[in-house]
Amino acid sequence: MHFSSNFVTYIIIKTGMENEETVLVTGGTGFVGMQIISQLLQKGYRVRTTIRNLKSKDKLIDTLRVNNIANLDYLSFTEAELTTDDNWAEAMKGCKYVLSVASPVFFDKPKQEEEAIRPAVDGILRVLRFAQKEGVQRVVMTSNFGAVGFSQTDKNRETTEADWTDVQTKGLSVYEKSKTLAEKAAWGFINSESGKPELVTINAVAIWGPSLDAHVSGSFHLLQNLLNGSMKVVPNIPLNIVDVRDVADLHIRAMTNPAASGQRFIATADGQITLPQIAAILRKEKPEIAQKVSSKILPNWVIRLGALFSYRAQEGKMFINMNRNISNRKAKTILNWKPIATQEETLLAAVDSMVKYNLIDQNI
Repeated sequence: MHFSSNFVTYIIIKTGMENEETVLVTGGTGFVGMQIISQLLQKGYRVRTTIRNLKSKDKLIDTLRVNNIANLDYLSFTEAELTTDDNWAEAMKGCKYVLSVASPVFFDKPKQEEEAIRPAVDGILRVLRFAQKEGVQRVVMTSNFGAVGFSQTDKNRETTEADWTDVQTKGLSVYEKSKTLAEKAAWGFINSESGKPELVTINAVAIWGPSLDAHVSGSFHLLQNLLNGSMKVVPNIPLNIVDVRDVADLHIRAMTNPAASGQRFIATADGQITLPQIAAILRKEKPEIAQKVSSKILPNWVIRLGALFSYRAQEGKMFINMNRNISNRKAKTILNWKPIATQEETLLAAVDSMVKYNLIDQNI
């Protein structure tokens, strides 16, 4: 049975489900941003989103409609970029909450670290300044686990939100460094401005799960390399993963819960999983597309030796050394958050999306 969006909106209003608050979501066309928008709309929030070009508006609306997302008349758009002040005051006007999801976009790999770090830092500070000017109550920043635990090597304890990544860690990517410094800058701003607006950060591990369109997270490259056979041998490296639907849910819980103010929350499914285990699941559950998934395992000693000569091997060594015993207890306790998807469900949902949008053999 099909119900029109107008009928669904009517039901929401009559049953008291409508939320008067307007939420700004930056980067609405992204993998995480789109999932957050869809959940907010389903909950009856009015949503405004920033996009880099208003020409993308129709595509986003069509994607949400195809995925049966209701209340699309609650969605509005503002053209804004993190690199300029243009339109940010307009974007935030009347908003109670801002979910700062967008990250700076690079069409070419930056030649210097500063080219990636400065826009990330300036971008979140721009969001916070305009949020303060426009009287926004709370900003939820999409940070990254790379800002938390990439230099925590003590495997006798859990990694928690109290940890911070040392940006001098060998093997740390420019992206992870930029996320760390951007989050530190955000907290520095809040601490120097008497805590206004309120700030919460979501520090997600590798984000997989289902995509609403062909736009996926950078973490999907790992699955792509396994499935297309470019990963000839599989490093015995443990990972933590989380479903994009759970990440979106955590953002919304952090947005509204009074106890979340001033807190960081790690977003991760329970436990950890190794790359060889992922490869084995793919071969077992998706044999029709897993013919190229290697069963050869690369010993850790090879990576440690290679780290003497190769930056890429240094990154692998960092992943071997870091503690993957990560706690998600804080999100569960304070926000009553519970992942809806297991690691295997998240993995297989991601692969299904890659097949659906033909992403295994093309650039993502």
